[in-house]
Amino acid sequence: MAGTADDGEVHVVGMWVTADGRIRQELRPDGRYDEARDGRRSAYTGRYTVTGSHLDYVDDTGFTATGDIRDGVLYHEHLVLYREEERA
Repeated sequence: MAGTADDGEVHVVGMWVTADGRIRQELRPDGRYDEARDGRRSAYTGRYTVTGSHLDYVDDTGFTATGDIRDGVLYHEHLVLYREEERA
């Protein structure tokens, strides 16, 4: 589950996945994201910024999108993504 930093920003780094596993969005610590769709690796790539629990995305092609994390769930435009649990 996404935790909250001391400055009020939500920790977003990691892999986020739709319930059916078709879409996987990796949010990297360097402010970049890489999204796979239906097995197509790097279908969308770009950068993101976080303000509190709100994310702003800019795709490498210039397309923009937004997202919000509420109760540990990432609502990214029409998508609902869940943090993938790290396997030991």
